Amino acid sequence: MEIKAGGFTFDVHVAGPEDGVPVLLLHGFPQDHREFDLILPRLHEAGLRTYALDQRGYSPGARPADVADYAITMAADDAVAVLDALGIEKAHVIGHDWGAQVSWVLAAAHPERLHTLTAVSVPHPRGLAVALRNQPSQRARFAYMKIFQSPVAERILLARDGAVLRRLMRPIGPRAAMYARAMAEPGRLTGALNWYRALSGRHLAGVGSITVPTTYVWSDGDPVVGRPAALSTATWVSADYRFVALRGIGHWVPEEAPKALAEVALARIGV
Repeated sequence: MEIKAGGFTFDVHVAGPEDGVPVLLLHGFPQDHREFDLILPRLHEAGLRTYALDQRGYSPGARPADVADYAITMAADDAVAVLDALGIEKAHVIGHDWGAQVSWVLAAAHPERLHTLTAVSVPHPRGLAVALRNQPSQRARFAYMKIFQSPVAERILLARDGAVLRRLMRPIGPRAAMYARAMAEPGRLTGALNWYRALSGRHLAGVGSITVPTTYVWSDGDPVVGRPAALSTATWVSADYRFVALRGIGHWVPEEAPKALAEVALARIGV
């Protein structure tokens, strides 16, 4: 469905029992709501109603032109506005990659809107900041961001029918081509890359301790986030907290290990 919220129109993909407890799903780059397709059947079987949001830059009706309009705090505000428009007072939240980053900001700023949080791959931003400051290996893992922030990123990523994007997502097999094709839509890749271009420590410095029950899922084959950054998240959650480390899995957890992720999320949700 199309949801008008915060001056934009967002695509929200709704499924599951109509009377089910709501779960808001927040995707990462370079994916969209479809990255959760493989875990949805299990969530629906458990009686949950799912709302998978195509975030700003990805929904055609939510592509502002200015880089400054892609600040992470604005994406968190989008999530609140969408919940308001849907008439949902409180939801369980599952976020992956950038969606995890949004979910940390959302949980810190609006804990009253979350039952629980399941953050996947990307740790609490304050813990990540410490790892980036103290761990050269973590800084090296983030070197790709300079390319994504550059003015030639679109040309690099879309060249040869999205070859770089497809190679980046090789672990998820044929699904990678699906996302690469979607990024060829006019304006979509620029909107998605503007999240990187707008990234600022100023927006993340105020993200405080998380006070809602939280599970953080990390995978030991993730080329983006190292173990020290992952372990640092425990410092920033003051509620019930679980750290789940998946073995032999890369960055694309919802599609590389959907069964495991679904069960971890359900355990956090409590159904």
